Amino acid sequence: MMREEDAAELLDALAERGIDVRLDGGWGVDALLGRQTREHDDLDLFSERRDEDALVALLRERGFAPVGRAFTTEAHTAWADDEDREVDLHVFERAADGSLLFEGEAYPASTFDGEGRIAGRAVRCIPPAEQVAFHCGYDHDEDDVHDVRLLCERFGIPVPAEYAREIEG
Repeated sequence: MMREEDAAELLDALAERGIDVRLDGGWGVDALLGRQTREHDDLDLFSERRDEDALVALLRERGFAPVGRAFTTEAHTAWADDEDREVDLHVFERAADGSLLFEGEAYPASTFDGEGRIAGRAVRCIPPAEQVAFHCGYDHDEDDVHDVRLLCERFGIPVPAEYAREIEG
């Protein structure tokens, strides 16, 4: 489990080294909501390719090692430590026009314009509407339903059709 204090400590360590990250996934949702709403298996981070080596070095110093996952690619890796804490690392590049390039897809720079809080600390994350959009197009689980429900309620986002049955009853 990646507890709130674990996430905050790791984010502080990254900031101290000048490593810029954006939160995604469950902690990204909870950051937008300003409070922890459920338990989290991991901390999903987006980092620019130029910071990858420094970020990986910090993870290794803190006892994290790479673990193979079905989704593992050059740009998407998982790291775990002996305390069952996991970091899901997404590495992107910036195009000349400022857009974000991740695994062959281009996203507008505004994809990282979200702001939230974890343990009282300001963090940067994927904005609410984009978070909801990124929760679509795959077989979702109860955590996804939980996250989408809360984002749609808090930010007035229409519930995506694929979640309507579980959220609207």
